[in-house]
Amino acid sequence: MTMDVGARPAGETTTPPRGTAAPAVDPVAPGDARIAPEPLPQGATDAERLAALRERAATRRRSPQRRRRTRRAAILFLALIAPNLLAILVFSYYPAIYNIGLSFFDWDFVEPVPEFVGTENYTSLFTDPEFGQVLLNTLVFSAVSVIGSIAGGLLLGSLLATKVPFTGFAQTMAFAPHMLPGAAVGILWLFMFDPNYGLSRWLFSLFGLTSPDWTTTSDWSLWAITIAYTWQRLGFVTVICYTAILDLPGDVYEAAALDGASGWSLFRHMTLPLLRPITFFLSITGIISAAQTFDIISIMTGGGPGTSSSTLSWMVYEEAFKNFDIGRASAAATVLLVILLVITWVQVRYSQKQGADA
Repeated sequence: MTMDVGARPAGETTTPPRGTAAPAVDPVAPGDARIAPEPLPQGATDAERLAALRERAATRRRSPQRRRRTRRAAILFLALIAPNLLAILVFSYYPAIYNIGLSFFDWDFVEPVPEFVGTENYTSLFTDPEFGQVLLNTLVFSAVSVIGSIAGGLLLGSLLATKVPFTGFAQTMAFAPHMLPGAAVGILWLFMFDPNYGLSRWLFSLFGLTSPDWTTTSDWSLWAITIAYTWQRLGFVTVICYTAILDLPGDVYEAAALDGASGWSLFRHMTLPLLRPITFFLSITGIISAAQTFDIISIMTGGGPGTSSSTLSWMVYEEAFKNFDIGRASAAATVLLVILLVITWVQVRYSQKQGADA
């Protein structure tokens, strides 16, 4: 009987030669639905290989395990976002939609059922000569305060970034007005604008001039609230610009300095373009905040004399809680909402265009 030397008894495993690594085997558990992917066809074109890879990816996406993972991730996402989304819907979008609906009704807070009047409230607004003055006041107040606060914030932020003495104290003093309530700012500036005892009287007397009646004359009342609001917002803008300037890349400034740029040229051609996203953010938030200003106007001028310092936000308050004309107040609030949306859209489009050109 001859024995084959190459044969091995059943059940005996084959040991690889010494120095040879054992082949890696992907263990597959019993019942596992995974199937080894078929190799790409030899000699296939790039398009055929790409189509095969896409088919494999689609097969993996359609697998039951992947669908279960996707559903679990979606449920977790909805559970985490639901509280914030619900708060936004209840406290932001629902009041805005309800306000737009009220603008088509006549209601005085007393009648149990508002009366539908269609576009009569809007017709009344746009045919009222005082509404044009209020609209102009809103645009002037918002534009001047936003431009002034950004210009001053850039200047002070650049100055603080030069490491002047007592930088920390200067930052605190610059940011302090932003922490004050609008009512407190209004009272403070009322004293400063007092034509008999205020700081304004002393400053004008240095030049032999008489201080104007800032809050009681129609020529100066709008500028009084504009100055007060700009001063309040200046600290916030300064701190934001100062932080952004410190984060700018230093090597770019070093290269520009080697090319001979310095002073105003460096600020205009380097700092301002690099700060464009920051100034865009500050302009958007500044316009929205300025258009909604109420407390400073209430304390300093009450929208007067007449409508000389009245803005859309103040007009909404007067129509709703003094004249009890809810429909007209809602129409004014809707006009303000549309103006803010249009301005924001224009700024976003302009920013996107500038980014594409860059």
